Amino acid sequence: MAVTKLPEEVTLQPETTAFLSSGPKKLLIGGEWVSAASGETFETVNPATGEVLMEAAAAGEADVDAAAHAAREAFISGPWSQMNGYQRADLLWRLAELIDQHADELAELETLDNGKPLKISRRVDIPQAAKHLKYYAGWANKIEGSTIPVSFPNNLVYTVREPVGVVGAIIPWNFPLLMATWKLAPALAAGNTVILKPAEQTPLTALRLGELIAEAGFPPGVINILTGFGVPAGSAITAHMGIDKVAFTGSTAVGRRIMEAAATSNLKRVSLELGGKSPNIIFADADMAGAVRGANWAIFSNAGQECVAGSRLFIERPVFDEVLDGLVAQSERVRVGNGFTNANMGPIISEKQLSNILGYLETDSDNIEIVTGGERLTGELAEGYFLPPTIVTHDNDSLTIVNEEVFGPVVTVTAFDEWEEIVERANLTNYGLAAGIWTRDIGKAHRLAHAIKAGTVWINQYGMIDAPAPFGGFKQSGHGREMGKDALDLYTETKTVWVSLG
Repeated sequence: MAVTKLPEEVTLQPETTAFLSSGPKKLLIGGEWVSAASGETFETVNPATGEVLMEAAAAGEADVDAAAHAAREAFISGPWSQMNGYQRADLLWRLAELIDQHADELAELETLDNGKPLKISRRVDIPQAAKHLKYYAGWANKIEGSTIPVSFPNNLVYTVREPVGVVGAIIPWNFPLLMATWKLAPALAAGNTVILKPAEQTPLTALRLGELIAEAGFPPGVINILTGFGVPAGSAITAHMGIDKVAFTGSTAVGRRIMEAAATSNLKRVSLELGGKSPNIIFADADMAGAVRGANWAIFSNAGQECVAGSRLFIERPVFDEVLDGLVAQSERVRVGNGFTNANMGPIISEKQLSNILGYLETDSDNIEIVTGGERLTGELAEGYFLPPTIVTHDNDSLTIVNEEVFGPVVTVTAFDEWEEIVERANLTNYGLAAGIWTRDIGKAHRLAHAIKAGTVWINQYGMIDAPAPFGGFKQSGHGREMGKDALDLYTETKTVWVSLG
């Protein structure tokens, strides 16, 4: 289906247009593009315009079963099973190079499907996806065991790290291609095979990646791509007896269901990167200009649709008015619009998600003050799902909007007075994914970083993420660590071998 509602000055890459015009997209199973067994398809929509971009196959249980068998065959007896780490590294690096070569096209597809500004897709998401593959290409030939001294004489004891097997990777819609590589890169580096299910809202870059995977030379069945809905496709992946591990990024509610399904099927291994309600704390001795810019970025980047969003802003009382006024001024300079314009904040992903966000504002309307924003944008943006930067103040940490993940450009702002108070309030959440601290007192910053229960803490910055640095959450923000060397633990089993020396 042709794209019809782009700004007049925008011309898509020929490859993008060809991809979008090539009919309903199919599933990648065992190296072949096939229709869903049911024949069903679904529409993927441009959130900036409300228009249908194209149709994709809607995978069901039969398709998951076929993909699981293809992945198992590739793992056990296909060419992949005979490849060493150096060969896997070559393939990962080749795929990264293809992403780099097709970066402009992939960025356009990402912006059409997700809505984020094209400049962010091009400068951040696509290059970081390639970097992630390159990083783990470097690990593919360095996964090693150890020798262990034991108390029994005449024994050699050593360990080896072996791949888990068939991995089901279920990814969200906020960073579609980047999150796909977060799962694919370490899983493949360790020698696993993968069934990748992109979010139904954003299947396009995963499908284009499937074409590049074939071009890179991965053997059939090593990477299978199933588009479709959480039910039935996602639930079938979590329950399938032939899938050894599930790696999931998404909501805490869905994470619970995945753990339940894993427990009642084959006790498959599960790693979860879930929600967040991250505290962002500004002390009176902070660099105010930097702190205000950082607070703005922490919540309004990607329209607040980030698990690490700094959605709970705590400001030390002596500078509360100064910081709040500065944040309002910063938010009013945020350009909201179609990702193909000069906008630096795009739409909410869907009508449903926009409605959810507005519902939070309505639920607590009597106990918050909406300082700016809070209403869906109309006029030229009426057909899309746009919400401006929204700042609300409150003095009650028990409010729903303060405790639940809104997943949109909404920040709750409140004042604090004492050290003990801010430690307690920052940790007063079921989540523990990230936190931000702004102060010139580096000793205070380190003490607070250790006191906050979160997987990542940023000091005098916010949102930095890179392939070598482990990432994950405490409490109900999940378990396991993606990225860095730690991610390899998610995709390997340790085998201990005892050898009698006579």
